[in-house]
Amino acid sequence: MRLLTGSARLAGVIGWPVAHSRSPRIHGTWLERHAIDGAYVPLAVAPEDFATAVRGLARAGFAGANVTIPHKEVAFAACDVVEEFARRAGAVNTLQFTPQGIEGRNTDGYGFVANLRAHGVDPAAGPVLILGAGGAARAIAAALQDEGARVVICNRSTERALAVAGALPGVQVLRWKHRKDALGEAALLVNTTSLGMAGNPPLEMSLDKATIGLAVADIVYSPLQTPLLDDAAARGLRAVEGLGMLLHQAVPGFAAWFGVTPVVDDELYRIVAA
Repeated sequence: MRLLTGSARLAGVIGWPVAHSRSPRIHGTWLERHAIDGAYVPLAVAPEDFATAVRGLARAGFAGANVTIPHKEVAFAACDVVEEFARRAGAVNTLQFTPQGIEGRNTDGYGFVANLRAHGVDPAAGPVLILGAGGAARAIAAALQDEGARVVICNRSTERALAVAGALPGVQVLRWKHRKDALGEAALLVNTTSLGMAGNPPLEMSLDKATIGLAVADIVYSPLQTPLLDDAAARGLRAVEGLGMLLHQAVPGFAAWFGVTPVVDDELYRIVAA
């Protein structure tokens, strides 16, 4: 049994609500695995208390924190320094507390690309069609651009898609009604919407026009296998589930807070999936 000392390093995840978060299980597994004197805890913080809470955690000696819904965008204002990728992504999900102040990062794009590679998918294999235009879509689009991919955003609200394209020069916009037609030349399809998530309507996306080399990724991880991924697998296409993105995006934060770069493996996947 691992016991904390007075020198324990502390981190956590800030959300509202936060009880659903799987991050404590991820980081807790790594802390046990590496026998680190530290803890990672869920922190339920209301939106109006966010700035005060973050400053309080920094002064209380926390090493840092993850930021989840609904705080990712407002986290910018609480940071003294924000990395360039987080600015392009339009959101902060990882905070590090240093003597110089609060540093903000975005690891969603890193996590997505790392998960693609773990499934044997080249992020720069060809054009990418991203469904959705929220914070995750913007972070993923920025990361894929950095890999050299041509990115097309398709969203039910064209205005929101145009906003992403405006923030990320080079991203193209496709109207929602034409989403199926773009599969003929796409190498990767990414669903960043909540459609297909447990309790939500299904994603209406036919793969009839998909090429044999298409890879299909869904960032939804509840359920682990969404109807979109089931359809892709049934057609012999490579299917990339969303839980892996969650696991990989946690790596940079853990390394910064606890001084060890952890590994995402099958054991961790099984523990968090359970």
